[in-house]
Amino acid sequence: MMRASWEESIRTAAQMVRAHKLRSTLTVLGVAIGVLSVISVAAIIHGLNLYVDGKVQELGSNTFLVSRFPAFVPVENWTEDIRRRKHLTAADARAIVEQCRTCVIATPMLTRFPLFGQTTEVRFRNHRVDVPLVRGAEPAMTRAFPLFVVNKGRMFTEAEDAHSARVGVIGLAIADSLFGPLDPVGQTLRLNGLEFEVIGVWEKHQGLFGGPGLDDVIVIPYRTFNKLWPEIEEQILGVAAADPTLLPRAEEEVVEILRRRRHVPPHKENDFEVTLPQFVYDLWKQLTGAIVLLTLVISSISLVVGGIGVMNIMLVSVTERTAEIGLRKAAGARRADIRRQFITEAVTLTSFGGVLGILLGAALVAVTRWAFPDLPAELSAFWVAAGFALSVGVGLFFGIYPATRAAALDPVACLRYE
Repeated sequence: MMRASWEESIRTAAQMVRAHKLRSTLTVLGVAIGVLSVISVAAIIHGLNLYVDGKVQELGSNTFLVSRFPAFVPVENWTEDIRRRKHLTAADARAIVEQCRTCVIATPMLTRFPLFGQTTEVRFRNHRVDVPLVRGAEPAMTRAFPLFVVNKGRMFTEAEDAHSARVGVIGLAIADSLFGPLDPVGQTLRLNGLEFEVIGVWEKHQGLFGGPGLDDVIVIPYRTFNKLWPEIEEQILGVAAADPTLLPRAEEEVVEILRRRRHVPPHKENDFEVTLPQFVYDLWKQLTGAIVLLTLVISSISLVVGGIGVMNIMLVSVTERTAEIGLRKAAGARRADIRRQFITEAVTLTSFGGVLGILLGAALVAVTRWAFPDLPAELSAFWVAAGFALSVGVGLFFGIYPATRAAALDPVACLRYE
């Protein structure tokens, strides 16, 4: 009996779509767009979360960064106190190593960025490439951060750093551009006119959202960098705790050490910034949470528009089928039977939109994965079910009024209706 009722409702809903093509199409599309928005954005955000989490984990579960300026506050929002902060130094890193009981590594890093049109030119014979980033670091950097992995060759030594040796480890993209099929290790390139020996190549690594990664970076010894660009004083300290569980305590100790070294009064805030990988991920989650909320608001508008369309179609259907309703009631159909029939038809109509939205969402996710292979967008069963449930909910909510109106009709008046 129930199966026949569903089949009849589906047939009736299909007939309504054919009878009111434009209005039905707009209604189904409204629901489909709402469902598409929810499930596709949820799938893409889920993929982005996995992608960002993977990038954050590359920094290490027991590491954090110390910098002079806040990493996620626009420059125009910096206060005068922030702008006047003193530079961090290599001596600060050494003090952390000596005084922090839960820290095993504290290493300074210098970076040359392509700011204000400046570039770092690298040449090999007649080949030339402009490198986005040149970093000066100590050998300990590879032990502090898991993403710095030498794929071919080796990292420079403490002795090479101490003697300001002109050696470097280059990114894979730089190696391909300069050396082509040649083995880069042992070759000599010219960095801003000075000869450097390539002693290693980083493992393939792209930056976050296509930004500079290890593929586009040259790392040279810290003291070599200092001699090459003495005007660059901006340093970041990379700190590694002995164990991930000791990270909070290591952060506290580092803050105490630096406040003491920088003579920060007890009532003043830190004049430096500590950035933990988890903070970056939490910040990203807040951003994506806002995106999901905005998407839900936009999709709800589409669903409401679709729902209003469903209600209008059902009201027209009630009018057109007045005589049929009278016959059903005369044959013994109860109000509940009439109400259930019209609600079922409304739900069937919106379910068409739900299924269409799910199919479009699956197609969009597939295209996204094809266009961005590094983005693990995934259409989860939860969001598919949620999208379909939304379409059913729209049919239930907006089908109640027409169904109630149909159920309340007087059978005698219905039979007289022409």
